[in-house]
Order: sequence, then C-alpha cells, then structure tokens
Amino acid sequence: MDQEKVKSLVRELLVEIGEDPDREGLVKTPARIAAALSFLTSGYQADMDALINGAIFTQEINNMIIARDIELYSLCEHHMLPFFGRCHIGYIPKGRVFGISKLARLVDMYARRLQIQERLTEQIAHAVMSSVKPVGVGVIIEARHLCMMMRGVQKQNSLMTTSSVLGSFRDSVATRNEFLTLIGRMRP
Repeated sequence: MDQEKVKSLVRELLVEIGEDPDREGLVKTPARIAAALSFLTSGYQADMDALINGAIFTQEINNMIIARDIELYSLCEHHMLPFFGRCHIGYIPKGRVFGISKLARLVDMYARRLQIQERLTEQIAHAVMSSVKPVGVGVIIEARHLCMMMRGVQKQNSLMTTSSVLGSFRDSVATRNEFLTLIGRMRP
C-alpha cells in the first residue's frame, strides 16, 4: 500500500466532510489512518503456507478438536466499518493436526481483509480442510456489525451468526450436534 497516497486521500476526505485537516487534532490523522488501514488489511499480503510455517503434526487420533472463542476483528466491505466477534473452529483429524495458534492465525489472516461474514466463515473452513485434510470441519462466527449499530437500522444488540460445515460435519447430524454442544451453542 502506498502510504503517502493514502495519507493524501484521507486529507482530501477530511476536507470533503467539512473538516480542517490542519487543525491540531487532525494533523496526524491521515498518517494514523494509513497505518491503521495497512494493519487492518494485512491479510491481503499474508501467505497461508508461511503463516502455518510447518506447524502441522502427525497425530493418529480421530477425536474432535475445537478452538472456540477466537476473537476476530474485520472491516465490512460495504461500508468499511468494523465488525467483531468470535470464531469457533472444530475439526476431526485424519492423521494430521495444527499447532493450536495456527487456527487463530488463519482467522486473523482472512479477517484482516475487507470482508463479509459469510465469506469469512467459508474461507476459514476451506483453509482448515485444505491444510490438514481432516474428516470434517465446522466453523461458526458470531459477530456484531457497526454498520448495523451506528447507521442504517441502528440495532445495538444484533448479532449475526454464520456457519460452514464440511465433510463429516455436513454429512453427520451427530457430529454437527457434538460440535454445537461442545462450543456451548446447543444443550445436550
């Protein structure tokens, strides 16, 4: 990203909305926004193989593995306003498992792009499936969207839930129910 160009564009935007970009509180705002956007969209520069960095291990188990309540922060592609929430990932390995931090890093890699929650959920599920080739994968994201809270319908307590289930999580009601029960979204 061309930081100088972004700073110039932000300065122009400040003028267009009726602000003085030379006033004390705004002088450094273009540079701050350029730096923030660089970080918040760093997922475009991320490489999945480099991110995983060989942290896939041989392990002969077939029990469900779950990482739940992984915090995520993203920007909606429609308004460039934040959405934030939690991601729950479950998978049943077939001889290979992730180093645990890699699941959280996968979430960040895809969340740090302009997104819609539906696509984000699918991307994470397919990344897990293609990386360790498990029997099945389940991903659920629960998020609050500032575009719904601050503007438009202004619904402060709305929560969007999306899911993607692949392999045995799609084919087996029992597997899907076990996942939902273990992440606490279904009563046993």
